[in-house]
Amino acid sequence: MAAVLPNAAPGAPMPGLARALMQAGRLSAAQAETLQKKSVAEKLAFIDVLLSSGAIESKALAAFCADTFAYPMMDVSALNIEALPPKIIDNRLMQTQRVIALAKRGNKMSVAISDPTNTQALDQIKFQTESTVEPVIVAHDALLQLLARINKSSEQSIADLAGEEADIQFAEEEEATTVADPGVNEVEDAPVVRFLNKMLMDAVNLGASDLHFEPFEKFYRIRFRVDGVLIEHAQPPISIKEKLVSRIKVLAKLDISEKRVPQDGRMRLIVSPTKTIDLRISTLPTLFGEKTVMRILDATQAQMGIDSLGYDPDQKELLLDAIQRPYGMVLVTGPTGSGKTVSLYTCLNILNKPGINISTAEDPAEINLPGVNQVNVNDKAGLTFPVALKSFLRQDPDIIMVGEIRDLETADIAIKAAQTGHMVFSTLHTNDAPSTLTRLMNMGVAPFNIASSVILITAQRLARRLCSCKQPVDIAPDLLLKAGFKPEELDGSWKPYGPVGCERCNGGGYKGRVGIYQIMPITPAIEALILAHGNSMDIAAKSEEEGVKSLRQSGLVKVKAGLTSLEEVLGCTNE
Repeated sequence: MAAVLPNAAPGAPMPGLARALMQAGRLSAAQAETLQKKSVAEKLAFIDVLLSSGAIESKALAAFCADTFAYPMMDVSALNIEALPPKIIDNRLMQTQRVIALAKRGNKMSVAISDPTNTQALDQIKFQTESTVEPVIVAHDALLQLLARINKSSEQSIADLAGEEADIQFAEEEEATTVADPGVNEVEDAPVVRFLNKMLMDAVNLGASDLHFEPFEKFYRIRFRVDGVLIEHAQPPISIKEKLVSRIKVLAKLDISEKRVPQDGRMRLIVSPTKTIDLRISTLPTLFGEKTVMRILDATQAQMGIDSLGYDPDQKELLLDAIQRPYGMVLVTGPTGSGKTVSLYTCLNILNKPGINISTAEDPAEINLPGVNQVNVNDKAGLTFPVALKSFLRQDPDIIMVGEIRDLETADIAIKAAQTGHMVFSTLHTNDAPSTLTRLMNMGVAPFNIASSVILITAQRLARRLCSCKQPVDIAPDLLLKAGFKPEELDGSWKPYGPVGCERCNGGGYKGRVGIYQIMPITPAIEALILAHGNSMDIAAKSEEEGVKSLRQSGLVKVKAGLTSLEEVLGCTNE
């Protein structure tokens, strides 16, 4: 555990510790010079060479330093490492500079050190912690033993969290790890590698959609988003935060030396010979380190079939009829995380046949679908949604999918494509189907263009599905009526269910999610309202007259069927 001198060269100045010993008559000039030359030749710290020579004992040196430099002295040989403050000094700095944080009060921190002339170590601690450093002298051998115990404890805690080696592989990992950076060796730390593998496998097994790696001042936590809700899954030692982020960056082929700006990347997880999962990686610099979010993109979701998405029979019929049309525009709306991409790709998967040319422009492509020409837009390179769309129209497409309509230019090109014999799919961020039409008008799209191109709009939400441990619950009739049930529906032939909790759902009462949909075809009556510049309330009223269920009404159907709870539906729909 000897420290290595950085680039020590012949003729280097005499260390401060050597000069102090010479002035006190504890070391002759010849001894000091011999020890200094050996220190330089072997690239070792002077204190290591001094103690190994037998010129002075460790305890005697500690007493000398305490008297000479007027610092307090402490015996750390029996110190309980659990009693030390949280990891306010990075473990790597502690091990390389041989220092230990003993206590911190306000902006003052007591630091155990065996060589008080090692100003480089003290300056680095001061810089890293922004604290006034107060040295406490300890015997060098006792300090090394304590550092070894701390390091072993840290590694053991990570190893305990990581468990056994997970059966996991990363596609093109060998290529990814050829990054020319001095930190690469550090990210191959076995416990950290195992720990990350375990987190990924846990996330896959729990059905998580996102993993959040979050650094804070005094702790580090990992949260999973399961069924739309974030749950804390682990709190590893804060000392591994940089190694963990670096490991993720290497796998995602990101720049591990760049920590000042956000980065985006992706990697592929090989779960089994027949199943791979894509992960989209996003890093963000925060006050206490880089936060990393990994989104799990499971392509098998789009191949599960339309029946698995939870459409009511009449809604499914309307959607299938619309997507089979030769041209027009189908829009899917809803907030982020409501399953719009999966719905669109399910439709594309139905239409994906050898005789059909399908092109998509996304930011970025989240699901890999063989047979579909997928393009990632790149604003910096000039490949925007409008540019991609214009190019698609020269590629003889049958079906075009635009990841999102964000502006008038994209909307105009998409609508022209729908009017010239192409089927166009896209998404917007609106609250429901009727407000999507007014959103397009507010963008500047002419009403007659909307009326002549849009053939169907679907709005959707994802509600948590009740686990099989669900139980009937008693809800007052007036609350059911207030929620939106009609009096004739409260005939006693059904009961609402609520969550209970079991091992299968980890005590939460919910397992998986179910879609809630509003499917609104653009009928002649709604076309007339669009041409008359009708607002979303007028369109909603007309669509209800024509039998279109609102999101709340569709959700109540799921409550009546016992698929989800009333609380879930009320929480994800407004009315």
